[in-house]
Amino acid sequence: MRRAVVSVARLDLPNVDAELFERPSMERLVSAAPARHAPRFLLLYGSLRERSFSRLLTEEAARLLEAMGGEVRIFNPTGLPLPDSVPADHPKVQELRELAQWAEGMVWCSPERHGAMTGIMKAQIDWIPLSIGAVRPTQGKTLAVMEVSGGSQSFNALNQLRVLGRWMRMLTIPNQSSVAKAFLEFDEAGRMKPSAYYERVVDVMEELFKFTLLTRDVAPYLVDRYSERRESAEALSKRVNQRSI
Repeated sequence: MRRAVVSVARLDLPNVDAELFERPSMERLVSAAPARHAPRFLLLYGSLRERSFSRLLTEEAARLLEAMGGEVRIFNPTGLPLPDSVPADHPKVQELRELAQWAEGMVWCSPERHGAMTGIMKAQIDWIPLSIGAVRPTQGKTLAVMEVSGGSQSFNALNQLRVLGRWMRMLTIPNQSSVAKAFLEFDEAGRMKPSAYYERVVDVMEELFKFTLLTRDVAPYLVDRYSERRESAEALSKRVNQRSI
């Protein structure tokens, strides 16, 4: 589809490249061939405990997403090395990166420890780069954030996860889930008890699913940037005008 090129001279923008500047187009926000496969979600949790409440909450989220018609994968962080301690071809690192590329949306769920997300949660995110060659595993994909805490309700981990989601250029949905005194919210079988906390999780997963349906087909256009089009044009010009190869 052709870009709506604007006359930069008419707008008095001498620092803008007229060939790369464009008006956002409603037409390009409508996919000509919308995807028909089930939305794909990757879920990450931030604890290795045998009875991990972040894992139990993540499993509840997975059940909800599957009930809504999604395809879900949960990454088990057991065995994932610390960032930069091993080469990127480590099997657990490759598993995580392949899942990140496969997914169209993500859920990040961390316990709050010392007023922050856990190192296990951060390590997973740190192993997912902004780009792998020409592929950007997270850019333009949707994200929902959740946390569990042992005390009163808090939002410290959620706030940090939102910062990371923005840094990873993800579309983080407005709603979120924070489960206080998580040890009281799950039964012996590991299922979440009925509560306002549970209903909030349903709300968050429903919103994530809707945002994913809304954006997945047009994600490349949503994250298309003038500065990156210009950078690409300059890189192409340098290659074309090389005196020798």
